Amino acid sequence: MSTTEVAKPVLPVLEDYAPIVGEPEILELRELARRLAGRRVKMVNSTAVGGGVAEILNRLVPLMEEVKVPTHWEVITGGEKFYNVTKAFHNALHGAPYDAAPDGLETFLATNEENRRRMHFEEDFVVIHDPQPVGLIAERDPASRQHWIWRCHIDLSNPNPQVWNFLKPWVERYDASLFSSPQFTRGLRIPQYLFYPTIDPLADKNRDVDDEFVRSVLEQFQVDPARPILTQISRFDRLKDPLGVIRAYRLVKKYEDCQLVLAGGSATDDPEGAAVLAEVEAAAAGDPDIHILNLPPWSHVEINALQRGSTIVIQKSLKEGFGLTVSEALWKKKPVVASAVGGIPSQVIHKLTGMLVHSPEGTAYQIRFLLANPAFAKVLGENGHQHVKEHFLLTHNLKRYLVLFLILLQGD
Repeated sequence: MSTTEVAKPVLPVLEDYAPIVGEPEILELRELARRLAGRRVKMVNSTAVGGGVAEILNRLVPLMEEVKVPTHWEVITGGEKFYNVTKAFHNALHGAPYDAAPDGLETFLATNEENRRRMHFEEDFVVIHDPQPVGLIAERDPASRQHWIWRCHIDLSNPNPQVWNFLKPWVERYDASLFSSPQFTRGLRIPQYLFYPTIDPLADKNRDVDDEFVRSVLEQFQVDPARPILTQISRFDRLKDPLGVIRAYRLVKKYEDCQLVLAGGSATDDPEGAAVLAEVEAAAAGDPDIHILNLPPWSHVEINALQRGSTIVIQKSLKEGFGLTVSEALWKKKPVVASAVGGIPSQVIHKLTGMLVHSPEGTAYQIRFLLANPAFAKVLGENGHQHVKEHFLLTHNLKRYLVLFLILLQGD
């Protein structure tokens, strides 16, 4: 077992964002970074592809490098047993029973220890993402002036006590914790900060593409551009409730000749994806207007086109750390119908930037309302785009990290 270093993608430079966020914002970022001259950062998570965390780091790390805050990203590795345990952690922290093997906690600690021994932590700031690598804090030298930060991307509003009580002592060894919503914060002895996840407006998944390309992608997947298209983009995960989406679609289908697209893939640290995909395929069997697309992780421009070609975008999550697919759809000025869970209400302000729901029936009702009121749906999309521009773009995430690092240095 060894750590995996992540290749740096070719990205736009910081100045390319000036037409979107304004030149003063770019100058402020450069000035904040200047005050961190000579400081280095390490980011650690559990997967290089699949899921929002990997996407954020793929875009954030090169920008930090550009502003001369050297940042190294590494991914821990583990066996199937470890990822089964961390998936059980993930579900339990969202409130489900903990159902891992009896020796699951020992497996978790042993894998963290193996990764710790192979990794080097010489940077000034170490940011550990989510529970999987939380035990790496054992490497910290108490005499050093390093700053360790735990970034939690999941919904901790109602965690399973057994799992949280196991993780909490590890978390409290960090200098700070970062959460995606105020509702996720816990009773910790360390400072807690609000950090929204963000999207990159210039990434393949979000940049402008022409209408002809959108149409070609829809036709490639045999989706009819002439009829209403309802779309959910997400990993095949029970907490994304794809079966609930199918139920809502069927309620709408009684009144509207529409189509449903369920598009996504799996993350390397999620062993349940194949089973959930099979359940979804079984539920959709026999309906030619349900399009289930199991896409590879490099299908960013296709996802972009699917979102842009959609009439309404859905995010019917049962639990949600944040749900970046919501911001992606809002950025494309699409009307969004989404569950009022986790970090979604930070993005979807009911009847202003989208519609919040609590059930498949409520989802169907709001979809029918928007299909019947396209002018209102367009206003929601316009408002949603502006909301994302003000709060959920990559440059905002960069600024939060730079400011956080400066705050932590003040305590030295």
